Amino acid sequence: MTENSNTANCTNCEHFSKCFQHLFPDELEFINDKKIQLTYLQGETLFKQGAFAPYVMFVIDGLVKVYLQTGSNKQINIRLAVEGDYLAFSSVFDENIYNYSAVALKDSVVCMIDKTALRKLFLKNSEFAMRITSRNCRNEAWLLDMLKNVTYKQMRGKIASSLLYLSSEKFLNHNVFQYLTRKDIADFASITTESTIKFIKEFEKEGILKLDGKDITIIDQRVLEDIAKNG
Repeated sequence: MTENSNTANCTNCEHFSKCFQHLFPDELEFINDKKIQLTYLQGETLFKQGAFAPYVMFVIDGLVKVYLQTGSNKQINIRLAVEGDYLAFSSVFDENIYNYSAVALKDSVVCMIDKTALRKLFLKNSEFAMRITSRNCRNEAWLLDMLKNVTYKQMRGKIASSLLYLSSEKFLNHNVFQYLTRKDIADFASITTESTIKFIKEFEKEGILKLDGKDITIIDQRVLEDIAKNG
């Protein structure tokens, strides 16, 4: 992890969230003084589940895996975060610890924003508060889908759902499979690594996807969607 000496000022940052465009100049200057920009190298942990949570994090560039530790050697991968995504947003609402962990899958640039300062802006600027909260509530739908996926579906449907998520439009520019192991994919589906490898090979034989080393290309998305829906 390294601090960026050329940290962009919030008033002219090309990457800052569109939500912040609704702040007044004095508010933007206030938040600018309450954040720090850091670069995390591939494999570095941004924060750990259970640790003290003083910051909300905004991903400027990179690819971050968000996961829940469920045992000493077990975890559930919750989602991937890319540029424009917020992490640990719930810390604004008096959450004193991080509820999950996050690790950089490739070199990633992140803005760490003091949660107390962000809360003050919420109280001062209601439009800003509504926009940024609405943006982060969109993750709720994905979390509900993930819960349904791991609870009710059979293994074939679980892996199909996970592959559809990982190959979705949001991640097209990131070539995510190059940064994920088969175990990572298994942890998104909440099945074993062995079962994951088995079903991926089955999907290849059925012409649903194409394998090239670690890379996975979906060939027949409709069929995969049917498996995810009915699995």
